[in-house]
Amino acid sequence: MRHISIAIICYGAAIGLLKFIVNEADRFKHTFLLARTVEIKIEVGYYLLLGLEFLIASDIIDTILNPTFEDLGILAGTVIIRTGLSYFLNKEIENIAQKKSAEDTNTLP
Repeated sequence: MRHISIAIICYGAAIGLLKFIVNEADRFKHTFLLARTVEIKIEVGYYLLLGLEFLIASDIIDTILNPTFEDLGILAGTVIIRTGLSYFLNKEIENIAQKKSAEDTNTLP
């Protein structure tokens, strides 16, 4: 499961990096859009969130298969940290998406 989460995060990061490079290259063509950078950030954020969810699931499964009090404590701390990261990352993505939606609405003729 950990490998799946790492693959998801790496895949999202690779896609984000490629799109970022293409967008930055567009500066030379004078077609660069800052809005595209925001879209890339949102997309990478979704992959990070999905990867974090798989990591949490992996930790839970590991603890179920090998239960010790030490592992339970480590799991609780890890889940709290990862859930907090997921929550705040999700909030940031929502805020960015709302701002982008509001900007798109304001630019309509």
